[in-house]
Amino acid sequence: MISALGLRISAVFRRTAPDPFVLAILLTLLTVALALALTPSTPASLIDTWGGTEGVWSLLAFGMQMCIILVTGHALASSPPFSALLDRLASLPRSGAQAAALVAATACLLAVCNWGLGLIAGALLAKRVGLAMARKGIPAHYPLLAASGYLGLMVWHGGFSGSAPLKVTTAKDIAEVFGADAPIQPTNLHHTILSPMNLFITGGLLLLTPLLAAMLSPRSPTHTAAADAFTGPEPLPAPHTDNLGKPLLPRLLEDTPLLTVPLVALIGFWAWRFYLPREGHASGLLSLSPDRVNLTMLLLGLALHGTPRRYAAAVEQAATGCAGIILQFPLYAGIMGVMKSSGLTEQLSRTLAEGAGPHTLPLFTFLSAGLVNLFVPSGGGQWAVQGPVAVHAAIDAGIDPAKMVMAVAYGDQLTNMLQPFWALPLLAITGVKARDIVGYTAVIMCFAGAWTALGLVIF
Repeated sequence: MISALGLRISAVFRRTAPDPFVLAILLTLLTVALALALTPSTPASLIDTWGGTEGVWSLLAFGMQMCIILVTGHALASSPPFSALLDRLASLPRSGAQAAALVAATACLLAVCNWGLGLIAGALLAKRVGLAMARKGIPAHYPLLAASGYLGLMVWHGGFSGSAPLKVTTAKDIAEVFGADAPIQPTNLHHTILSPMNLFITGGLLLLTPLLAAMLSPRSPTHTAAADAFTGPEPLPAPHTDNLGKPLLPRLLEDTPLLTVPLVALIGFWAWRFYLPREGHASGLLSLSPDRVNLTMLLLGLALHGTPRRYAAAVEQAATGCAGIILQFPLYAGIMGVMKSSGLTEQLSRTLAEGAGPHTLPLFTFLSAGLVNLFVPSGGGQWAVQGPVAVHAAIDAGIDPAKMVMAVAYGDQLTNMLQPFWALPLLAITGVKARDIVGYTAVIMCFAGAWTALGLVIF
């Protein structure tokens, strides 16, 4: 039944879903229209905001953080040890359902550690599993495999690279969003990512998503599309001829661990002091920030690639996946600026909050965050816009602000399954179109939303 539902919904989205860049343009126009209709803003003020430092150029620093998360995650996933592990995993499934469940479970588990790693490893594993199944002649629906590789973006905000919970761990990050008179103190991860509520919700999603991916696998081979229909076999690695004739000194510096070792040692010393608990210093796991996550990913990637040249080549290859992000991020920053300056986001959030009581406020915040994410598909950007409204509402209602932080986080991650912005690197790797996967991710999103809502009500 679920597999048939997935096929029908997927068929609808394949006929109707626009290209992600086209969607960004449509959302820009819709946001401006809503701001003009629902707020006292003038066309001139909205255009000035959209094109200024509070609009399309407002998230350049954060955009760079996200690109670095992406490329360091890609570089780690493409390192020889990690790549060998992916090949080993790709050989395990014996059916299309097993293949979808494996890709979904791997992508989600890794995304809890780091969203960039989960996204890229999920994409690479989806492609390799699809090609391996095609070679073995086992029917496996490749669009579902690609969709399964994207499911990590539905659990990432409850993990250790989640923007909202990380952005309340230090006074500096809190002041950037709330100003000098911040209503909350730094909140460590015991109250957010490591809270019983998040362990229940995110832990449940880690079990639920692979099960649903398996259930969506088409029963009939006639309804499956093999990987060969979307992408050819991976090319064989070119022979290493670049070193021929290279002078000794550049060869020593570029193609040996001579410089990698001291750099890894330098970052490793930082990691040892940051992560290892000692007297008067708790483990840094409780106060991770995007910059610290990036430095950790850089350490692991350098160590596994071994030489500067190999790591630089991996990053160069990964950077191509940022093309869609670079193109679209300014548009979404402009949308965020218009929504914030016009008061549209605050109006939406307050309208939902006013209709909720103390017990339902987190649930309504979760739902409003899911809606806002369609216009502002950036966890950090959305937190900057919606976070102050959610926290002030929590304080007024006598609710733990940490719970509202996670309610915003859950809403943000949920509708990633409809918003293809972060799927751009996965689409480039797997060769599928956004319209091929969004039908399946939409079905899983509905079940995940119900589970998350249950957790918010229980806790």
